[in-house]
Amino acid sequence: QVQLVESGGGLVQAGGSLRVSCAASGRTFSSYVMGWFRQAPGKEREFVAAIRWSGGVTYYADSVKGRFTISRDNAKNTVYLQMNSLKPEDTAVYYCAARETIAILTREFQYEHWGQGTQVTVSS
Repeated sequence: QVQLVESGGGLVQAGGSLRVSCAASGRTFSSYVMGWFRQAPGKEREFVAAIRWSGGVTYYADSVKGRFTISRDNAKNTVYLQMNSLKPEDTAVYYCAARETIAILTREFQYEHWGQGTQVTVSS
């Protein structure tokens, strides 16, 4: 059973940085794609970034390109989202997701496994 546990959320001022983590367990994730999504109050969940576990190919939403970096640590079975130059509009619950595939996935319905989310709040 795949389990995803996010951590690292919190409150940060605009312009600051924060790193959220997603600890994955229950499988060998070398054949998985991992994604980060976020959901702000009153809005739909939106794609943020994705990484293919094998090879480390990454893909970003335009809204975070150049500010956010997704990465993975094979030894720790953990995926990270480093967020720099944060803006108030980045405030949301951030979710980790996983799917066994080689394709880079950007749509919510394409992912099979989800974490419980971690709150990120950016103050102005």
